[in-house]
Amino acid sequence: MEIIRPGIDLDFVGKMKLFAFISAALVVLSFLLIVIWGFHYGIDFAGGSLLQFHFHKDLAVEQVRETLHTIGLAESEIQRSEKDGDFLLRIPSSDEALDQIRTRVLAAFQQDLGAQGVELRRAEQVGPKVGRDLRRKALLAVIWSSLGILVYIWCRFGFRVEFALAVVVADIHDVLLTLGLFAITGKEVTLTVLAAVLTVAGYSVNDSIVVLDRIRENLRGRPRDPLDRVVNASLNETLSRTFLTGGSVLFTLIALLLFGGDVLGDFAWALLVGVLAGTYSSIFVVAPIVIYWPWSVGRQVRQRSHPPKTPQARAR
Repeated sequence: MEIIRPGIDLDFVGKMKLFAFISAALVVLSFLLIVIWGFHYGIDFAGGSLLQFHFHKDLAVEQVRETLHTIGLAESEIQRSEKDGDFLLRIPSSDEALDQIRTRVLAAFQQDLGAQGVELRRAEQVGPKVGRDLRRKALLAVIWSSLGILVYIWCRFGFRVEFALAVVVADIHDVLLTLGLFAITGKEVTLTVLAAVLTVAGYSVNDSIVVLDRIRENLRGRPRDPLDRVVNASLNETLSRTFLTGGSVLFTLIALLLFGGDVLGDFAWALLVGVLAGTYSSIFVVAPIVIYWPWSVGRQVRQRSHPPKTPQARAR
């Protein structure tokens, strides 16, 4: 199945520098947002207690905070779900057990609203030491996966450094853009979001390898053609596959966003941004690195300085 007509010849290479600049600007912006603003860590990473309540009457955040103030928990973070109206209470880490916190908070709300006016739907607690350990392991997982990808692609593509570097740079590009979304929007970074980020990394690698494999095949079949022409032809040849794969994944993620509820909302957002970034980077991040890698430039110059010889006509 093809949605792009065969023989299409879009000039991707001619726009490479512009899109490379845009990509670099987005990556730098995402990195600065992550460093300056940081993440809004969920209970998995930050530690503390998380309680989810459903009230049978409409309450404002200020009313919920007033009730918490009566039991000394006014510093808790309160978030209201837009879909079902539930309230998420994030209580900072303390020596108090989860059962005691849950009982105190539930009793306070029942006193104000009655025993039937409030429903506890979720209660979790993570110690601060566990949260720090999870953050460290999450960072190590991303670093080690990137190094493993670098070595594997380097070996798989005939020890070509530019191919391995292109995949890893595109991977970092997609992950940083995804995490930048969470930094700028203040969405929670949880273990579910971490799973989505690692999934984005895997998707990005797969998309990049498809493009690089076609470039390698065309380099073997057209050894005398200029490198930029071979790369541009390879991008056009894989364009239909790129749109089909990315489009089918996007439809699934949109369905998750619409019908997945709050539990899968952040997971779907992370994948949605990551898939869009991965589709973009497989064209406008991978290809420029292959073309402008120092050894590749040398090869391209040699090709242009030695055009193919025209066979001489046989004398009769």
